[in-house]
Amino acid sequence: MRGDDGVFRVLEDNVRTPSGVSYALENRRITARLMPQVLRASGVRPVDNYPADLLACLIEMGAERFANPTVALLTPGPFNSAFFEHVFLSQQMGIELVEGQDLVCTEHKLWMKNVHGLKRVHVLYRRIDDDFLDPVVFRPDSQLGVAGLTAALRAGNAIVANAIGTGIADDKAVYAYTPDMIRYYLGEQPLLPIVETFLLRDPEVRAKVLRDLDQYVIKPTGASGGYGVVIGPRATERQLAELRVHIERNPRNYIAQLPVKLSVHPTLVEEADGRPRLAPRHIDLRPFVLLGGAPRVLAGGLTRVALREGSLIVNSSQGGGSKDTWVLGPPC
Repeated sequence: MRGDDGVFRVLEDNVRTPSGVSYALENRRITARLMPQVLRASGVRPVDNYPADLLACLIEMGAERFANPTVALLTPGPFNSAFFEHVFLSQQMGIELVEGQDLVCTEHKLWMKNVHGLKRVHVLYRRIDDDFLDPVVFRPDSQLGVAGLTAALRAGNAIVANAIGTGIADDKAVYAYTPDMIRYYLGEQPLLPIVETFLLRDPEVRAKVLRDLDQYVIKPTGASGGYGVVIGPRATERQLAELRVHIERNPRNYIAQLPVKLSVHPTLVEEADGRPRLAPRHIDLRPFVLLGGAPRVLAGGLTRVALREGSLIVNSSQGGGSKDTWVLGPPC
């Protein structure tokens, strides 16, 4: 995101089950249909190679261990908010879209049920959280995962992307340490700063934040989708009082940040009388990076828009929208 000081900052990381790329690709399809000449004249780089790049990364992961690896996409099913993306990506990659009930583990190997019997699956692109992947190891009540999957992974007979445990990078408390991680592990200085983050498990920090709670943005460390975020300057006294109780009860579950105003972009909105007009709306950018045999970065991304006037919450689950995002190359 870019603040009102003009500085770009990394707002968060999404490693476990990152979503939204289908919206970026659909936005581009619409733009290309409406203004193809503008895209060509401006030298806008294409984004439609993403499914092929994703499939190549998944195959590269399996090729180190298996000849001609079979890839499948594991979805929680049609009631998931990102199911459209799961269907879209599986179709674009030409791989099977499966639910937990379509898979079975025998002899520490992963198999997919089909009309001919069982077919081996070597690489599983999972779009469900760790807790639901294997009822034998994680939540025993899960109907979304595959019993015995963890044993197959341990035996080296299957690969899951993204790997179990990568969600630790999504934790907002871990986020506070990412500049130090870059310096320590890579021996480099971060190219982009993060938003200054305060860990409320520290008693001194917690006391300072609680004293001026209405001046901070408070976020649950393990939540996503904008859920549980409280923007202090816009919160009611009751919301702040309830939040104070939650923080004092479980301080490790929260981080605090000073508010940073997202940059704005002209956005077509609808007046109360139904007439459209252009108005400023806050935005952020979600880039997409793939790591297989080599890093691949999508030449675009998902610009997320807070459609409600004055709102800083851009998440689609909270009523946000999106825009086509252009990376320019030589004009065609």
